[in-house]
Amino acid sequence: MPPATSFEVPSNLLLQRVGARAWLTRIMLTWGLVATAMAFIQNETHFYVLRFLLGIAEAGFFPGVIYYFTRWLPAAERGKAIAIFLSGSAIASLISGPLSGALLQIEGLGWQWMFFIEGMASVLLCGFVWFWLDSRPHDAKWLEPAEQDALVAAIDEEQRAREAATSVKPSLWALFKDQQIVLFCVIYFCIQLTIYAATFWLPSIIKRMSELSSVEVGFFNSIPWLISIIGMYAFARLAARWKFQQAWVAAALLIAAGVIALINSVGNLGGFVAPTTFGLLEQHTGSIQGGLYALAATSVLAAIVVFFARTRPASSDESGLSSPRLSQSHS
Repeated sequence: MPPATSFEVPSNLLLQRVGARAWLTRIMLTWGLVATAMAFIQNETHFYVLRFLLGIAEAGFFPGVIYYFTRWLPAAERGKAIAIFLSGSAIASLISGPLSGALLQIEGLGWQWMFFIEGMASVLLCGFVWFWLDSRPHDAKWLEPAEQDALVAAIDEEQRAREAATSVKPSLWALFKDQQIVLFCVIYFCIQLTIYAATFWLPSIIKRMSELSSVEVGFFNSIPWLISIIGMYAFARLAARWKFQQAWVAAALLIAAGVIALINSVGNLGGFVAPTTFGLLEQHTGSIQGGLYALAATSVLAAIVVFFARTRPASSDESGLSSPRLSQSHS
């Protein structure tokens, strides 16, 4: 999603400036309005314009929520919270499959009403977010002042410990050149490649396995997302208990690779990169078999790469960043 990618960093910077409540509500409102407008498209140009605007509207949501967690939760609790947050996407897929299938089968409604109803759900939820989401612990009226102070003090102490582990604050350009950040980008790209391919193509894969109605396809499409909800929370708890995060991430990726390969072998079935690649493969070969094997290989690659990720900040020598005091002593 090039629009979302281009606006992720500016959106997250604005969230820090205006606060989580205002900015996350804005994201939900604009995303919901653009999604609702999809019901009124008349041609390909309308579709591409609105899809571009949808990417801009949602930019910054995921990193914004992760940043929000860092201001509310100590590191020991953050992993489980992120797992619960990510399960929201799976729950949405769990519900939207049968719901969308049912809406498509209602006589006289069609796909336009599906976009309108599901887009307006996001718009209506904005009111709940605005009145219930607190940007900072000190804004939370449901916490006692002593609890607010204790929470902020614990998070600030962790922040000071992280800052003490690095002798210099890197510039934005230095962050882009940091090998660990590049590594995490590769890992996340591989994960998202698989997720988006499954989101776009799993209903079509299920449809080809048998003559199923839209509702039945929706229910079968919900099964992997139900499993993912259980898996995310289970892996988060295991990773919190046994502190070898790389192994747990790699295990999850290898399981995903195995499941994708199993789907391809048993069924022999005929984001931006994944949907485009699958579409080209299907157009030229009449099958997406090669695409499924490629997805499995991508997950295996990510499982290998994740072992090169550090779980602690590197020293300035390891990160390639020089200390100011060392630089001054040489001058």
